Amino acid sequence: MTTTRDAEPSAPTSPSGKAGAARRRPGPRTRAALLVLPALVPVVAVVGAALTSAVLLSLGLTPLVGEPSLSLDAYRAVATDLGSSLRTSLGIAAASTAIAAAVGLCLALAATAAVRRSRLLGTLAALTIPIPHLVGAAAMGLLLADAGFLSRLVGVDPSSWPPLVGGRLWVAVVAEYAWKESAFVALVVAGVLSSRAASYAETAALLGAGRWARLRHVTLPLAAPALGATAAVSFVYTLGSYEVAALLGRAYPEPLAVLAFRLFTSIDLAARPQAAAVAVTTALLALAVVLLALRALRRLAAEQ
Repeated sequence: MTTTRDAEPSAPTSPSGKAGAARRRPGPRTRAALLVLPALVPVVAVVGAALTSAVLLSLGLTPLVGEPSLSLDAYRAVATDLGSSLRTSLGIAAASTAIAAAVGLCLALAATAAVRRSRLLGTLAALTIPIPHLVGAAAMGLLLADAGFLSRLVGVDPSSWPPLVGGRLWVAVVAEYAWKESAFVALVVAGVLSSRAASYAETAALLGAGRWARLRHVTLPLAAPALGATAAVSFVYTLGSYEVAALLGRAYPEPLAVLAFRLFTSIDLAARPQAAAVAVTTALLALAVVLLALRALRRLAAEQ
């Protein structure tokens, strides 16, 4: 007579144990936040401390001279120059960002059209990005000045050459920012298009879409988020940059960054709160641009 030995039943897993394991396992967003924290915390600490110090100084709570007292005297003192500086900074940033976005998009489209061309344009863009803006400004000044390389190349007398450097339209400043930032835009947009646009474009071509239809309905919508993000970054950077406008721009009106630097380096210590007021205004303006850009990008993502 053969006896059959029943297998011992395994212990059931309690629902509370499964729930606890699920709670202990971080989700994708938590893991992404943990990966970003080591780089984000120092940046937030440095920027937050600097902005807090600037706000306190501009409000008269941490003066270098005199007793602390809450006031808006620093903002009133720079109110006359702040309007013209604000218009100048916004004009330079808007013009250079628009040109950089257009040129960068064209370069990205050309780079993704052919493999050989993409390698050449990618190499040129990668070589452009590490060049400091100060070096680029010096090169642009030597190129566009009345006795520069371009005027000699075309054979125009320096007295007849338009004032591109230090002129009323800030041409040299806009040209330098557009040249530098277009390489950044091209690299980011080309990276997005090279990974996604080819398959979508082939599908659209199989469905009978022509070249312009594929560009309008496939390529440009795919490039729009990256183009908008890089344009926002370029705009904010140009808004707060100092060296190019100081080297290639005119003496008046001063952009916000140049005005803040001049007031901060003044021998009059009473001008430090005014410099802080200009810096706080610039930071608030940059924050507003970033928030508007994020809102536009979210709306664009929802439409797609």
